[in-house]
Amino acid sequence: MRKLILPTLAAIAALVVLLNLGFWQLDRLAWKENLIEQVEAGVTSSPKAAPEPADWADLSPSDDYERVRLSGRFLEGSVFYYTSLSEPAGAVGGPGVMVYAPFETDQEWIVLVNRGFLPQGLDKTVRQQAIVPPDGAWELTGLLRLSEKPNWTTPEPGKEDRIWFARDTEAMAAELGLDPAKLAPYSIDLDASFTPPSGLPQAGETIVRFKNDHLGYALTWFGLAATLIGVYLTYAASILWPRKRQAGETSTK
Repeated sequence: MRKLILPTLAAIAALVVLLNLGFWQLDRLAWKENLIEQVEAGVTSSPKAAPEPADWADLSPSDDYERVRLSGRFLEGSVFYYTSLSEPAGAVGGPGVMVYAPFETDQEWIVLVNRGFLPQGLDKTVRQQAIVPPDGAWELTGLLRLSEKPNWTTPEPGKEDRIWFARDTEAMAAELGLDPAKLAPYSIDLDASFTPPSGLPQAGETIVRFKNDHLGYALTWFGLAATLIGVYLTYAASILWPRKRQAGETSTK
């Protein structure tokens, strides 16, 4: 039995870790499913007033994908976010960019507005016409998207063509020379109804997709825990069984 003390303690410790990892993934699964439900409800809900400066400090991940409304006018300038639409809601898809334009609200704070998608390879004249911001006063509705920061795998933005590979609205706004004190910490993806008659930029192309592999991860950890139990029992039997057999042989003699 003394030979089993250390292996038993090690097996118990490993089993506790594996089970905790499995239950943690189940908790993550419940959280992810709840988040998906919130997003689906937010995408189809009636728009509410976009968060104003007094509300910005209280924004949380639960506010992402909320439908909002705001009024004001577009300012000059555009920046672009590289993406690829494999299942576009509109007529065009594939690789391309989302067009982000600064929008000054009636309350004089500024938010970047995603006007929609431009496919790669457009004629220069068509592209230039598409990125010119519309004139006049506008009442907009769309989805609130929290700003994101690039990580170490994100390519550097192309400053010459103003193409970003992360939805970093702070850096985008700095490139446009906007006042950071007036800038909302989110952007607005316009509803499809704001696609202009020309069809470009193609609005309403927010990609609402969540990777949800938590159940598979949980089953993996629980499977490893079951394997550990089986290996331990086999090892314990190999230690105990020869002793019982040797004791039986000695008593027979």
